[in-house]
Amino acid sequence: MTACAIEPSAGHEDEDRTAPADCTLTADGAYGARLASAGDSWFPERWTLDGPEPYAVPLPRNQPEEPGTEVQPMGDGRVLIHRVVAGRHAFSLLYPTGPGTGELPLGAVECPDETARLRLLPPAPGGERAYALAVGPRTTSVWLVAGGAFGPERLAELPGRCSGGVWLDRTGRLLALDRESGGRVKAVVVDLECGGEVSPLLQIAAESDDRLLLADHDSGLLIVRSDAPSPGQGMLGWGVLGSTLPVRFPECLRVRDCSVTPFAIQPGQMLTPESCAVALRVDGPAGSWVGVWRPAERRVHHLRAPEGWLAGTGLWTPEGVLRLPYATEAVPCGVAQVNPPGAVPAPPEPDPAPPVPEAPGHPGRPEEPESPASPAQSTSPATPSAPRPVPLQEAPLGRLVTN
Repeated sequence: MTACAIEPSAGHEDEDRTAPADCTLTADGAYGARLASAGDSWFPERWTLDGPEPYAVPLPRNQPEEPGTEVQPMGDGRVLIHRVVAGRHAFSLLYPTGPGTGELPLGAVECPDETARLRLLPPAPGGERAYALAVGPRTTSVWLVAGGAFGPERLAELPGRCSGGVWLDRTGRLLALDRESGGRVKAVVVDLECGGEVSPLLQIAAESDDRLLLADHDSGLLIVRSDAPSPGQGMLGWGVLGSTLPVRFPECLRVRDCSVTPFAIQPGQMLTPESCAVALRVDGPAGSWVGVWRPAERRVHHLRAPEGWLAGTGLWTPEGVLRLPYATEAVPCGVAQVNPPGAVPAPPEPDPAPPVPEAPGHPGRPEEPESPASPAQSTSPATPSAPRPVPLQEAPLGRLVTN
């Protein structure tokens, strides 16, 4: 058992994860894991998604799991489970053993106060290791909880409270976190192989809150949320890792009376980040549906989600097909293949585009140009510099249209 000297977070919430996914996928999309329900009880379930037909394997233990239990698929098909038991954060690997479920205990992280926040980070590239984030009122720790040699291991400790979690490389070395310090939130990079060395990643304005939501390893496309263009109101924006251009904030990503959460970027677009399709989860009064947007366009395509969609879960193929896992009574494990409309280059001037097709219960709205932001300057995403990023370069934040 490993000691974890952290304290409760005094009610601090992760503002960008208000719509958690109903299922977690490995970085390559081969496996998924979720807590499934059987009446009033919950049990882990593994989804195999890389074969000719998807199928689910239940992994129940001797007693039902608590609703807040976290599960995460590993690259070899086992499922990591995170339970909170008597103030301890216990980690185990589950795997099918014929008619039953095997469990390999990995150890536990013990916190002085059972209300301390410790959660799993998104699946790391490669699927061999898993990490967790422990958040206290003044410091944040990054833990290796699966794949190490001696049980849970604390890899880094950062000043400030951190949230988010985005992997910036294919080796699982560079982790981007949103760090709150001095009353502001800025995205930083933690080098897990250099003792947790921290580098700045995103600072659009001195007084803005700037978070990184998604990153694509192939194109360098980054999706961010910042209140720089509209203080106090977070807006979705995009930039390219290593570019000297500033972050841009398309007006089309502001959907009236709805929350919009990006959850997947199309891979394989090495030299054309503007052509990458980005999948959005849109939550509104009428429910949840799927949005598809590309930086080269100034509109969002609103698409009806399949019945039983595990909301916020999905994966792009390099060819531009969006795969959405779903579960219904008739199909307990399914994947819908969605072919959204192809990319349409944006016109050279910010003229309104045709109305967006209607989403379920949400009227279409005309496209608007990317909005000018009020701050006098912006910073573009950092450039990886063998092997770590360097601080951001600065560029004026003006009215830019991406062609």
